[in-house]
Amino acid sequence: MRSGAVTPWRRALVVGGAGFLGSRLCTHLLDSGVEVDCLDNLSTGRAGRVAHLAGRRGFRFLEQDILHLAGPACADTLTGPYDLVLHLAGPACPDAWPERPLELLDAGSVGTRTALAVADRDGARFLLASAPPAHDTGGPSAGPEPHGPAEPGTDPADPVGPHRVSAEATRFAETLVAAHAADHGSDAGVVRLFTVYGPGMRTDDGGVPGRFLASALAGEPVVVTGDGSRTHSLCYVDDMVDGILLVASGRSVRPVDIGGDETPTEREIARRVIELTGSASQVTCDGAPADPPRRPRPVTGFAREIFGWMPKVGWQEGLARTVAAFREPTEPVPAAVARGEGEWWA
Repeated sequence: MRSGAVTPWRRALVVGGAGFLGSRLCTHLLDSGVEVDCLDNLSTGRAGRVAHLAGRRGFRFLEQDILHLAGPACADTLTGPYDLVLHLAGPACPDAWPERPLELLDAGSVGTRTALAVADRDGARFLLASAPPAHDTGGPSAGPEPHGPAEPGTDPADPVGPHRVSAEATRFAETLVAAHAADHGSDAGVVRLFTVYGPGMRTDDGGVPGRFLASALAGEPVVVTGDGSRTHSLCYVDDMVDGILLVASGRSVRPVDIGGDETPTEREIARRVIELTGSASQVTCDGAPADPPRRPRPVTGFAREIFGWMPKVGWQEGLARTVAAFREPTEPVPAAVARGEGEWWA
């Protein structure tokens, strides 16, 4: 569903719309003739990501926290009516909020429930942007290859492992959406998003390829996990936006995986980033075990068969576009954003 395609919606609410992926969704929806309310508390999002939309007809930015909009405040702020609610208010990477575990748990529980209530109020299609497990948990594989041994601290029964907060917030949010759809007959679904990258991506959240790009641009060593053989399912941002909107336009309740088919190793990604940036950086290893746990891969057969989605941009071409964009001069931020106003629209 490329930019400009006809969509079945008139007005959409994008929760977490000032994030990397959310801002691209806002842009694509507006380009398709959909009015957009972009809600973000800017804890991880940036107003500058949607600054270019400040003068667009039908666009409204709300600097608000979905966690604070339960009850009457919700009706006053999120006036609607909406026919699409996209809930992206959570970190794309489980390492992104290590210092805010309660906020992450609230985003998966209270935030999801509030967003579902808005969709229910207006009879809108609701779609939760979820995430796959960041590390192998030793359970059945979600992907085509078997999993290896569990990494210490990632046992699914361990409530205090380093990634348990993210895993539990994700699992509860998905369960809540499924239970809500069954109990209320709501048009609600889940899309599981694997690694997304592209122009404007964050480089400070510990994810790949973002941290590789940050290191290469700074002329610092590009550090890979173990011996660099760990693979990543990379999906270019335009392909992921297409996938999300295709799933949103259907009525599937079943979780749908959206992710890249290609799975380059960290060493391959690091070398490509260094080549594209012209950096003098060297690839180094972090000393972790040489055979790290395999990461889950997306199972995209359902997305292909039911929604006709498939990624179009290969990882090497996608990285070339990303690096080129990072070298472009940034545009000035509109006055409404620079002043830090909490609400502005066309």
